Amino acid sequence: QVQLVESGGGLVQPGGSLRLSCAASGSFFSINDMGWYRQAPGKERDLVAAITSGGRTNYADSVKGRFLISRDNAKNTVYLQMNSLKPEDTAVYYCNAVAVVGDFRFTFNYWGQGTQVAVSS
Repeated sequence: QVQLVESGGGLVQPGGSLRLSCAASGSFFSINDMGWYRQAPGKERDLVAAITSGGRTNYADSVKGRFLISRDNAKNTVYLQMNSLKPEDTAVYYCNAVAVVGDFRFTFNYWGQGTQVAVSS
């Protein structure tokens, strides 16, 4: 199985920056897509940014130009650099990874436990 451990959340003032990290560990053949989702109170969990194993990225319109997703394949780690943070970025941020596991190379979707990001003055 795959475990995803997130770090880097916290409280920041509007206009500030935070960097989230998510490391994948466990037994797997490979990690394909990795990404970050967020869920604000009373709302659905939405995609923030995603990155393929080859480095192709995809961003939600609301974070384009402010957030940057990257990954270190050797460390099975994905990062989310968040700049110019706004109060509406406040949410629990979840790491996501698509991993190939097992002798039959099945693909499964895994989630981290979530890390809180709060943007407030």
